[in-house]
Amino acid sequence: MAAMEEERPHMETKDSVEQETVQQEAETAAAAQAEKAAGAAEAESAEEKKELTAEEKLQKQFDELNDRYMRMAAEYDNFRKRVVKERDMIRSEATGKALSAILPIYDNLERALAQETADTEYKKGVEMTARQFESALESLGVEIITAEPGSAFDPTVHNAVMHIEDEDLEENSIVECFQKGFRHGDKIIRTAMVKVAN
Repeated sequence: MAAMEEERPHMETKDSVEQETVQQEAETAAAAQAEKAAGAAEAESAEEKKELTAEEKLQKQFDELNDRYMRMAAEYDNFRKRVVKERDMIRSEATGKALSAILPIYDNLERALAQETADTEYKKGVEMTARQFESALESLGVEIITAEPGSAFDPTVHNAVMHIEDEDLEENSIVECFQKGFRHGDKIIRTAMVKVAN
């Protein structure tokens, strides 16, 4: 009986050691699982942060490229406008130079028409040539600046080469036109030469 009693505490000790071991293993396993879960949560959080930073990087890249594109589009638009303006200016200057070279021919035709002649066929031919010349100028967009007697003097399109004192005429009115003026669009190719009353 004494041997049995001695054996029982030894068994109880063995059982309690086994229980403690099992309990420690369970606690260790639970702690390991908790650590693993925490690590997974941290990894997930870090991955989300990485994704956010990747999105931010992409957004930054997009903003930079968009800014570059907008600047390039603005520069191209300015370049296109400048080229159109320069082309129009060059065209206007070239037309002005060409017209300046041929306008003396028109002046001579006008002088020939002003002369008295007995040859009506000759006069008719000169008139036809002058009208054809005017039609050609009109087709090129050239406008004749008229300076009819009695009309108001405009220094932007008229050049007063003579002045007369006459109380019967209005002040700053055109008395006579010596030479017609011409304009192409907004550009004055030649001002009309006139006599003005003071």
